[in-house]
Amino acid sequence: MPSHVRVLKDITFGSIAGMVSKVFEHPFDLTKVRLQSQVLDSSARFAGPIDCLTKTWKNEGITGLYRGLPAPIAGAMVENASLFLSYRELQNLIRRVTQQPESQKLPLHQLALAAAGSGAITSFLLTPIELVKCKMQVQMLVSPPSSSIPHSLPGPFTVFASAFRSSGFTGLWLGHTGTLIRETGGTAAWFATKEYVASLLLARRAASSQDLRPWESAFSGACAGAAFNLALFPADTVKSAMQTAEELRPSSGALNQSYRYSPPSFFGTFAQMYKAQGIRGLYAGCGITVARSIPSSAIIFLIFDGLNKRFG
Repeated sequence: MPSHVRVLKDITFGSIAGMVSKVFEHPFDLTKVRLQSQVLDSSARFAGPIDCLTKTWKNEGITGLYRGLPAPIAGAMVENASLFLSYRELQNLIRRVTQQPESQKLPLHQLALAAAGSGAITSFLLTPIELVKCKMQVQMLVSPPSSSIPHSLPGPFTVFASAFRSSGFTGLWLGHTGTLIRETGGTAAWFATKEYVASLLLARRAASSQDLRPWESAFSGACAGAAFNLALFPADTVKSAMQTAEELRPSSGALNQSYRYSPPSFFGTFAQMYKAQGIRGLYAGCGITVARSIPSSAIIFLIFDGLNKRFG
């Protein structure tokens, strides 16, 4: 297959898989971000994930549960297209460097290395999108709805423009250290777990073909989803707190010489969160994140592997 066709298929299949999974998981992701954003608050708005989901549904309805959806859909399409494409290309690079034949499957540690590189590349594309997503997901916490006054909230482009005006071009990568850590380590765990579990399932039935059955793709993907989020979850918590600080805790930052908002550093925020709630605070929202990532990741690999098998 020509390389440009393979690239196009990786981008297309990854985008489709990411988009479908994000529609399923968005209410749970919103809950995670809201729980993470309250770690540094003097009093918690929500007692836990169920309380957060219930209050969001009661106060904001179905639109509240899907607040900020366009940004994460775009992010999921970019993220998965980039992950699958760069994962394959980095495997090919490792084969060339180590002089292995193109048809040979790489050992697990080299697959994990390719996956880590894929996550690092993707993090640069993902941070601005996640910044907009997180800011939109806490909008109602900043400005509660009124029963007598129509409540209109800014959309993703308005939020993006506001973030640019507030912090400049580099401000769009606020929290990137957290995204980089999460994506690099998490993606290594994600692909390595998927490859390992898939190899066990293929060996179990002594399959001559490397094609996974649909349930095998889903099961290995589900295991990968749990591994991704358990790997470096505190980095994501700190990132979410940083990306929502200007809305929820404007006094936590400062104005620089250009009168733009200057947020606290990644490690400064980490220290504040650890001091406020310890390890428990750094893992705020972890339970619901792992719970939603298991079916979400199963959907991603079920669709991606299925499309590859059908059209690859």
